[in-house]
Amino acid sequence: MKRKTFVRGLALPLLAASGLFTAGVHAQAPVELQFYYPVAVGGPIAKTIDGFAAGFMKENPGVKVSPIYAGTYQETIVKALTAHKSGTPPVTSVLLSTDMFTLIDEEAIVPFDDFVKTAEDKAWLGGFYKAFMMNSQTGGKTWGIPFQRSTVVMYWNKELFKEAGLDPEKPPTNWAELKAAATKLTRKDASGKVTQWGVQIPSSGFPYWLFQTLTTPNDAILASEAGTAVKFDDPKVIEALQYWVDLGKAGIHPPGVVEWGTTPKDFFEKKAAIIYTTTGNLTNIKANAKFDFGVGMIPGNKRRGSPTGGGNFYIFKKSTPAQQDAAFKFVKWITQPERAAQWSMDTGYVAVSPAAYETDTLRKYGRDFPAALVARDQLPVSVAEFSTHDNQRVTKALNDGLQAALTGSKTPAQAMQDAQREADRILRASK
Repeated sequence: MKRKTFVRGLALPLLAASGLFTAGVHAQAPVELQFYYPVAVGGPIAKTIDGFAAGFMKENPGVKVSPIYAGTYQETIVKALTAHKSGTPPVTSVLLSTDMFTLIDEEAIVPFDDFVKTAEDKAWLGGFYKAFMMNSQTGGKTWGIPFQRSTVVMYWNKELFKEAGLDPEKPPTNWAELKAAATKLTRKDASGKVTQWGVQIPSSGFPYWLFQTLTTPNDAILASEAGTAVKFDDPKVIEALQYWVDLGKAGIHPPGVVEWGTTPKDFFEKKAAIIYTTTGNLTNIKANAKFDFGVGMIPGNKRRGSPTGGGNFYIFKKSTPAQQDAAFKFVKWITQPERAAQWSMDTGYVAVSPAAYETDTLRKYGRDFPAALVARDQLPVSVAEFSTHDNQRVTKALNDGLQAALTGSKTPAQAMQDAQREADRILRASK
């Protein structure tokens, strides 16, 4: 998602250490769950996670949860899989939802269905937003549980809209309107240098994910549901990339590769009037933007829509039954409506169940701050985040193609055809 202090969809792994439940009548040793959290240490998100861990341990004294802040999503899955292969596996972890196929291929995880036994368990498992389950289920089983989930949304500076003669309450809703508004919002100094870009869509960090904010509205799906085939060379995909490249050629979008991590800062500093980024940045933008801003759905073309994003909980295979049971209990506890609501308010991520939005706290928050509901309201038109078997290598092929087109070293058509050939080669073994 999606990362340093910028957030896209954080990820949490719970790694188990040595604690085991004792079956006898003697005092039980606590089950220790080391909790890897893939984001830079510190800040309000770490405090929220620490608070959840403390709350769970208070209610469940037989389990010790130790959050460990483990770096980026990419660094965290490497650590989790290394531990799995070395025989000291995680018990649970929140890694990217798109890591599902990789974790299955590595035989590193077990399905949650194995732990769902009661009617209450079944109701809980069926209570998540369907859009989030697209990256959580395959082959008739549930492999991941949504936690820190997101969609990409559009943020705009209402003051700059007014200055450009645009209605600050009417953001662009389609590609034509986006290009027209961005043209009016772009400013240059006396020497002709751009001082304020009309629109900025980041292309580092998660290029494939932001690209889905263009392919989805152009009615293109990049990967098959089974994760065994891609359609990078689809004319609708090439057309979407051409639109992105053309924004840069028109001088209303920064040229070349745009940094994911600095995009919110560019928005704060009025270097960009419209940006695309995760709803997980909403609390950050609310705290730091010194101007009135809007949050809206991604502009459409043939349709509306955004990819979902962010992290899921997984339970790892090589841990003991007692550890897995404790991990399931923790995952179920932390995704309860009140805690999902709190997490959403603290971070900007989408609360993962409709029941969370029925809580008094999130209802009030949504009334007072309607922008917090935009990502949720976009879910009915959202699609699965791009994910395949051998996901990292296939995603790299796509990202390399995108950056080649955005920097001008290849045409969009050539870049996507080359990426398609590479992805086909990688995925041959999965078919």
